[in-house]
Amino acid sequence: MAELSILELGRVREGFTRTDALNEARRLAQHAESLGYKRFWVAEHHNMPTVTTAATSLVISHIAAGTKTIRVGAGGIMLPNHAPYIIAEQFGTLDALYPGRIDLGLGRAPGTDQMTLRALRVHPEEAERFPQDVVELQMWLGPVNEGQRIEAVPGSNSNVPIWILGSSLFGAQLAAELGLPYGFASHFAPQALDQALSTYRSRFKPNEKMAKPYALIGVNIIAAETDEEARYLATSQQMSFANLVRGQRKLTQPPIDDIDTYWTPQERAQASAMLNFSIIGAHDTVRRGVDALLERTHADELMIVSDMYDPEKRRRSIEIIAEVLGKKVAAPAY
Repeated sequence: MAELSILELGRVREGFTRTDALNEARRLAQHAESLGYKRFWVAEHHNMPTVTTAATSLVISHIAAGTKTIRVGAGGIMLPNHAPYIIAEQFGTLDALYPGRIDLGLGRAPGTDQMTLRALRVHPEEAERFPQDVVELQMWLGPVNEGQRIEAVPGSNSNVPIWILGSSLFGAQLAAELGLPYGFASHFAPQALDQALSTYRSRFKPNEKMAKPYALIGVNIIAAETDEEARYLATSQQMSFANLVRGQRKLTQPPIDDIDTYWTPQERAQASAMLNFSIIGAHDTVRRGVDALLERTHADELMIVSDMYDPEKRRRSIEIIAEVLGKKVAAPAY
């Protein structure tokens, strides 16, 4: 059975604050830890009113400080937005504060729009340097060589685990070439999943740290006591994707009874294409959906997105997923 992890965006709900969103993310991580989830990652996005994880390393620290054992990391840092040296310092610091619990997933996309890129002082062509920047970052996080005059402090000798993340064959090829673990963003861009996994596994180059490929895939799972309730709760995420298609900047909305009253047939088609890897339902429905997904992909790890409006229902969702997939279910220790 695949390992289970969670991807978090710190979504702001209608009627609530950004502070609420960040604290709810921390409570979700605490609950996930009590249930036996392996990782809790946050993603870098900018200029999105409903997403509070732009300062990714700070959010990671907030979550890691409130947990004890679960791995916390970036899913991911959009490396073209940053100097590799700065990321080495930030994640070296996180590793010093929370030893052995920090992951560093790296993406090539900007995580924002072109106007915001200018505000970040980033040129679009920076993405072309992504492979070289990954190698440079590995160097800053690795051992200090004799005569090396610049050192990432903290950072050097930390060897924070690096992942390559993506939604195309480019990331799969790079992860294979560098012998790194690979995460595919099938929770919102599923089209190239099968080909990317095949490319990654067939071209993987073993090394002293990784003897074989390790593939993580994103999947939307909304679990509830009944299929009907799960479909109702899932409308909040569906409205968010419809708003994305429309170019509207809305906070996460409460669920509605009939999603077809909200989106047009064209919006439904576009949003559903992005949400193709979604499992919505009660225990048995989730079990069948996960079994089919693992049969298809043979993924080593599932990174679950369980976005909904009600934090208590969301915590119950990841609880049901853990129950279905055989993880421990314990009372929260916080």
